[in-house]
This record gives sequence, structure tokens and C-alpha cells, in this order.
Amino acid sequence: MNKNQVSGRVEQAKGAVKEVAGKVTGNASLEAEGNVQKNMGKAEKHLGDAREGAKDKAKDAIDKL
Repeated sequence: MNKNQVSGRVEQAKGAVKEVAGKVTGNASLEAEGNVQKNMGKAEKHLGDAREGAKDKAKDAIDKL
């Protein structure tokens, strides 16, 4: 697990909390901010997943040499 995966999951969780808080309080701005933060976290997590996958493939290629 790399730092992008961890950071992405943290941001995803924080965004989800903000989104729910915005819905509960009727604050559309907070809800939208949470939604954006959640999706940015999701994107960062996917970046980390891609990096991890590339690292694994590179390691496999080196092992085959």
C-alpha cells in the first residue's frame, strides 16, 4: 500500500462525512464540498492502485530476466 492509496482513502472518508453532514443540516454547499472531496479521494486512491500495479508488473518483468 502506498501513500496515494492511504491518502485517497482518508480524503474519501472525510468527504463522505462532510457530504452526510451537509445533507443532514440542509447545507448544500457543505454537501457539494464533501462530494467533491470524496471523489478526489477516490481518484487519488485509483492513482495509488495504478502505481502499485505498475510497480508489481515491473517487478515481475525484472524477475523474469
